[in-house]
Amino acid sequence: MALVSPPEGPSRWPADPWAGLGRSVAQAFSVALGAAGAAAPPEALRDLLDTAGGDDWDVALAVHRFAKTVGRSPDELASEIARSLVRPAGILSAVPKAGYVNLRVDPVPLADATLGAVFERGERYGGAEPTGLSVCVEHTSANATGPFHVGRVRNAIIGDTLTRILRAAGHQVTSQYYVDDMGRQAAMITWIWSKPRAEWPEEVRGAAPEEALPGESDPRPDRTLGRPYPAVAAYLKGHPDADREVTALVQDLEQGRPPLEHHRLTERILRGMLASLQRINIGFDEFVWESTFLTDGSVAEVVRRLRAAPHAIVEANGARAIDAATYHLPKEDARIIVTRADGTTLYVTRDVAYHLAKMARFPRVIDVLGQDHLLHAKTLIALLTELGEARAPEFILYQYVVLPDGGKMSTRQGTAVFLDDLLDEAVDRARKEILARRDDLAVADVDAIAAKLGASAVRYHIARVAPDKAVRFTWEDALSFEGRTGPFVQYSYARASSILRKASAAPSGWTGRAQEISTPPEQALVRSISRLPGLVAYAARTAHVHTIAGYAHDLAETFNRFYQDVPVLRAEVERESRLALVHAARQTLGNTLDLLGLDRLEAM
Repeated sequence: MALVSPPEGPSRWPADPWAGLGRSVAQAFSVALGAAGAAAPPEALRDLLDTAGGDDWDVALAVHRFAKTVGRSPDELASEIARSLVRPAGILSAVPKAGYVNLRVDPVPLADATLGAVFERGERYGGAEPTGLSVCVEHTSANATGPFHVGRVRNAIIGDTLTRILRAAGHQVTSQYYVDDMGRQAAMITWIWSKPRAEWPEEVRGAAPEEALPGESDPRPDRTLGRPYPAVAAYLKGHPDADREVTALVQDLEQGRPPLEHHRLTERILRGMLASLQRINIGFDEFVWESTFLTDGSVAEVVRRLRAAPHAIVEANGARAIDAATYHLPKEDARIIVTRADGTTLYVTRDVAYHLAKMARFPRVIDVLGQDHLLHAKTLIALLTELGEARAPEFILYQYVVLPDGGKMSTRQGTAVFLDDLLDEAVDRARKEILARRDDLAVADVDAIAAKLGASAVRYHIARVAPDKAVRFTWEDALSFEGRTGPFVQYSYARASSILRKASAAPSGWTGRAQEISTPPEQALVRSISRLPGLVAYAARTAHVHTIAGYAHDLAETFNRFYQDVPVLRAEVERESRLALVHAARQTLGNTLDLLGLDRLEAM
């Protein structure tokens, strides 16, 4: 999806069909609101316009917030604005309703601008021209301790989708995976696998049977090497001597004395984890290893600067800390430890070095974190402030994927649904769906389609939920192929492709016959197609990636209503314009699938 490649030759149509009209409408609303005593700049109003449309409106403005300012009811203010509004060209009517001012747009110029933009921009439709802004999105960064479970993978889906959206919006984006090869979790894996199996504690040995022992050619090193991890975590809680061994290993790692197998173990587990993510079309541009900031002296420099920071203190045991009373952290965390009494650093100290490196390269830095990392985010900002840094990363905090009983998935506690198991089940269900509908496909084709359908079902199921809401995991919902799902969007794309294949001559360009697009289903489809560029810009600005998933379903649903109600191949006068509309819908569906990381399917 080449959304940010430069156009070939001068553009006849604007990239966003709503661009000019939206500015005019926002300006008109600004004047009308100002006359009513509620000043609002056009730029702010442009972002508040709702272009989702309905049976009797195309664009609307809610006046509730302005009504409160002027001490009037929303209905009263909406009525006054509708009466006084000087309608821009292209706006046919302004009608107040339930605190909204609903506008009806002239459908002919909107259809002309929309289909013209889609045909001209093709794969780039929905995106913007290059902005020159460099953005870093750090996401996933899960400890290399075993397979991804579905709770962890929400981070990856949000981060990868945001990366795609930002690129479409014209930004130069680098996605990073921060590999924690220094912490206690990594040390626990090295501690157990550096011992001969005969020396493993019995409690741990039972968690990794002989037949599960890894070899160099193991296709799933994350599962086999990570298998003992929950048992090791439980064992260390009751065995102080073993716990001290792991603590000593952590110190060796920080002092640059890792066991020979340590880096290799981390790499092998990570390789298996990344293979799972590749099944749902997730990859990374860069891998940043935590240990590099110790070996290159960055962490030592951070420690030096923090020791001289405005609120630096020394604890009774010799640990170095920051008095964080002014940073509104929880009372029990009012002191941030920078180095322990033995001189070793903490994860957050090393994370400061990582973020300084990111901010030196990128004007905009975004971190995707689970909600339980909120304190870490606040602590990180406090330490950056202590260093005199005016900038800070943006944080996208998401709620967890929870089990039906309300519990959170945890690898350490063994309460996890692994991503690969979920995908395998999704593919099996998809295969059955395909075989029930098609008996003309080769086995290889069925398998290929099933793999893409299964991956889309899982990825869309998580992407469609706003990050501040928990995803309640059930097998039935996650693997559904009906309703608000990824396969439904894919099916709509395949249906549009089928129509164009059946046409004797598919349209190669927009002929401008917008006046023929006259039925309500056609006009609703135009309106839906026209919204994508504005939504991409909105999602890039706010990181609300779920809005693109919601839009994909709405577009697919609108297309299917059009397909059911309006003849295309059997049409006479309107056949060419309707084929052009199908082409535009297919292109927009395909571009939206790309934004969500879902595969396009030409047939299902």
